[in-house]
Amino acid sequence: MQLAQPGILAPIPRVARYVTFDLDPGPSPGSALQALARTVDGKNCVVGIGEPLLRALKCRIDGMRPFPYGIGTGFAIPATPAALWCWMRGEDRGELLHFMRAIEHDLDRRFRVVSIIDSFRYGSGRDLTGYEDGTENPRGKRALRTALVSSCGAGLDGSTFVAVQQWLHDLDRFDAMPGRIQDQTIGRRRSDNREIENAPPSAHVRRTSQESYSPEAFVLRRSMPWVAESRAGLVFVAFGKSLDAFEALLRRMTGAEDGISDALFTFTRPVTGAYFWCPPMRRGRLDLRALGL
Repeated sequence: MQLAQPGILAPIPRVARYVTFDLDPGPSPGSALQALARTVDGKNCVVGIGEPLLRALKCRIDGMRPFPYGIGTGFAIPATPAALWCWMRGEDRGELLHFMRAIEHDLDRRFRVVSIIDSFRYGSGRDLTGYEDGTENPRGKRALRTALVSSCGAGLDGSTFVAVQQWLHDLDRFDAMPGRIQDQTIGRRRSDNREIENAPPSAHVRRTSQESYSPEAFVLRRSMPWVAESRAGLVFVAFGKSLDAFEALLRRMTGAEDGISDALFTFTRPVTGAYFWCPPMRRGRLDLRALGL
């Protein structure tokens, strides 16, 4: 769909940088956001608008809401809202650095960087555990129907909502598991990516089998691994025409429905959680009409 930011539907890039911004006190951020809209093309940088920025602009996007904080057995699901999210995509980390400098110039000190995560494509698109990521992603027209808002009018059609979480892995703990237990934790065999027929109910694949929900809870995943010194994990990114599907998946992962939490929590945990609304494109630029800009 030409209205969508192209990077949302494009394959995972070789390298990426996720940057979140908060607002500093001052005048309306509208002019800074308009300058950003003239710089980014939606392909090399996907932009998301957070609830704090919507409030500063005195705007409301139907379907946008706070990220759900939650607690499970031995883990928590944090909510860390931010004003602005930029997913910079490319083939060279140096280019991403200079692109970020240009974006910061556009934002003109009205926005303050609160988080930078450098990420990369691992192998054919695997998590650092070695398992393929996004196996059940919808494709083709189904991906469009899953990810993009439609039939809502100009300035909204082609937009999308995104859930973003940074997960921190304990790879030593995971590596200490026997291979059979690792496979049962994920619910797939690492060797051939096939689902394990009799996987335990806590297996990640069984917890998040998107077609098993009513209604089906499909999202378009665009997650990438990250490494920072001795820490590592996954930046989980899920696009959807609404936030309902992601929240359905999250409820089942935490055991809110049946008391069975996802086996992923035995070796990894989320350290951030935020929602953003990604505006559509218009004539090669971000379309900010829904924000009154």
